Amino acid sequence: MSVRTAVPHPVKVAGRAASVRLGAATAGRRQLPSFLVVGAQRAGTTSLFRALLSHPLVHSANYHKGVNFFDVGYDRGLSWYQGHFPTTAYLRARGRDVPGEPVTFEASGYYLFHPCAAQRIARHLPDVRLVVMLRDPVERAWSAWKHESARGYEKAGFERALELEDERLAGEAERMVADPAYQSFSHRHHAYVGRGQYAEQLHRLHEHVSPDRVHVVESELFFTRPEQTYTALLDFLGLPVVLPRRFDRWNGRPSAPMSEATRLLLQEHFEPHDRDLTALLRREPAWRS
Repeated sequence: MSVRTAVPHPVKVAGRAASVRLGAATAGRRQLPSFLVVGAQRAGTTSLFRALLSHPLVHSANYHKGVNFFDVGYDRGLSWYQGHFPTTAYLRARGRDVPGEPVTFEASGYYLFHPCAAQRIARHLPDVRLVVMLRDPVERAWSAWKHESARGYEKAGFERALELEDERLAGEAERMVADPAYQSFSHRHHAYVGRGQYAEQLHRLHEHVSPDRVHVVESELFFTRPEQTYTALLDFLGLPVVLPRRFDRWNGRPSAPMSEATRLLLQEHFEPHDRDLTALLRREPAWRS
């Protein structure tokens, strides 16, 4: 057992809270992120996050994979957000022996789906680059249901949860746009199908962030051709090519497969959405080719 894992959870929470308070007080000396991994949920973003952290010029938010500022923490203010990142002095000291400028980032998987996040990101980080990781929407929906069930946020079976989705999410996005303080539990935790309708989410991003600053990574390619896919990402980010020692898969949830009948229904539902995505990407997504 390491010293870190031996520390009681309440002590960890208190330490992180103190770090954020100190960070907010010294926000002006901290480096805002130059890129964000914005989702999608259950598409391999944790594995990508770990790979990026291995790069000598890349630094994440302190203690966090994702800060969730532009979705559920926006009322806390930009200083609170900036306080999560390392100071510029620390980054310069860490990067003295590495050619290139150090960068910071975070990975919050709800940013892609949240109806207000793209506009907020563009407002506060006008030069930011966005990394979007996508996965076969059928498999993503199944994985998301397993994830939310394991966390205790979903009590219904998969097929029943799919039946309930439209009712649960009805009007929620509109209410979130109308009232920035409103947070929707179901929009965040029960959008199994909605989060897989990728084209409409990318169109929303492009309304606020130039498409040349948005890079799409399919998890199928990241896990089958990691070196090539990761090198293309580093090129997009303007970073020298430094590959991890190995590419690992994190946060998988093995289980029995979904029923074939449910799979066919989901494939039929996502067919037009995947066609729209193909037109947007100007190529077929990996799960269709």
